[in-house]
Parts: sequence; C-alpha cells; structure tokens
Amino acid sequence: MSIRSNSIVIATILVLFFATSFSRTANATVVIVETVVGDFEINLYDNTTPATVANFLDYVENGAYTDSIFHRSVSNFIVQSGGFQTDLNAQITSIPTNPAVTNEPIYSNVRGTIAMAKQGGNENSATSQWFINLSNNAGNLDSQNGGFTAFGEVTGNGMDVVDALAALPKFGFAPPLDELPLRNFTATDFANQVPINNSHLNIVTGISVIDSTVDSAAGLNPTPTTATPTVPVPNTGGGGGGGGGGSTGIFTLLGLIWLTRKRFFAAGSIALSRFMP
Repeated sequence: MSIRSNSIVIATILVLFFATSFSRTANATVVIVETVVGDFEINLYDNTTPATVANFLDYVENGAYTDSIFHRSVSNFIVQSGGFQTDLNAQITSIPTNPAVTNEPIYSNVRGTIAMAKQGGNENSATSQWFINLSNNAGNLDSQNGGFTAFGEVTGNGMDVVDALAALPKFGFAPPLDELPLRNFTATDFANQVPINNSHLNIVTGISVIDSTVDSAAGLNPTPTTATPTVPVPNTGGGGGGGGGGSTGIFTLLGLIWLTRKRFFAAGSIALSRFMP
C-alpha cells in the first residue's frame, strides 16, 4: 500500500473518530423514562449543563437505570430515583456510581424539572441519583448546598405520570427507604408485615434516547436560578458521593426481616450516604 493510500486510510479513521465523538457529545437531548406507572419524556439542557447531562446519559447508555426504582417520594416536594435496582427475584442492589460531577446550578428547581441529588455539605457530590421537582422548590433548592443542578424538564403531559407516582402511599422502612412509594400495598399490609415484591415497587423499566437533535432544548424557556451565582469548586472529596466502583450494599425484599418497630428489607445493609435534595 502506498504512502498516499495509508494517508487516506488514516484520514478516514480520524474523520470517523471525531465525527463519532462530536455526535456523542451533542447527542441525546430528549429521553423517555418508562415506568410501571406510565412513561414520560424529559428534554435535557445539554448545552447549558453539559457535564451533568453527559453524566446522566452515561448511566442511561450503560443501562444503569434499567429496573431501577423510585425509592423516595415526598409530597409536594420531589420523587427520587437512580440509586437502586431490582431484579426478577426482587433483590435490590445499589447502582454502581461513576466519579461525582461538578455542580452546574444554572437553572431554577421549579415544578417539572429534573435535578441531581447529592450528599449534604458537598455541592459537587452528585453521581447517579436524580429527582423530579413536584412543586416550585426554588426558594429551598436553588441555594441549599450550592444549589441543585436542574438539567432538564418533563415535557408534554409527562407530569400527569409523575403526579400519579407522587400520589401513591409512602411507607417508612429503614433508611434510605424511609419514604418509599408503593403500589398495591396498604397501611394494613405494612402493619401485618406483608413481604414486598416487584408488584409493589415503582420500577423504571428503562430510560432511552428518543431525540438526538443537537439542540432540542432551543425552544424551551427554563427559569434561571434564583440564587446568586458562584464559581463551581472542584470536588476534592476523594470520590465523594460514593464515587467510582459503586456500592455493593444488597438486601432482599422477599422474606423481610423486621426488627422491633423498624422495618428492614434484608439481613444486609446499604452502605452509602443518603443523597438528598
């Protein structure tokens, strides 16, 4: 093969490489969240919160959110997911996490926005857990802990599904499942220590990209944060937020272990800090 032919081959490979890289960077501004309660779409703010969107999409593309659960629901506040997965045997495991992402508190935590949860006292500790704002939480979440990064918004009639999820009864099991929304489960079931299975959990069956337009958020008008802007501080907490490698905490829903008046899901424990808004 001639030098000219080699040059052409190398140039072609480089073009394909950079084209793939740039398309991935600009990719996936609209995702669909499929749940057992119903589906809803989220338009991501990929141009203004690029690090957070890239972090979220990495979990999406790796299937980390498949069969995850909504593990926290607080009325008129938030519903939260992205921390735990279930399997066919109703065994719950913590989702392995990537290194924490730098905070990008550009937009306000108004109703219908999706934002990243993080550890208290560390504004740059967000990893896999995310939440949907059920109300206008700007007065609290825009300034608390450096502000919570709102990186997209539920579109169309999607909040009807989110509201239906939020309306489900919540039950106080052991933290971090002390605000757990359940289906087909009653206070009587809870009092009688009825075992939990997948028919009770609110499962995210998958999250996938449905629109990879470079800037599908261009027609949106997100509300700017109400907090005074600050310069982001790099995370130096040694992988704060339970970073790289992920937690290995596991607990079994079948055959619940009940200790005194506290409800526990298993003999094992979830060894990670609570991620909060």
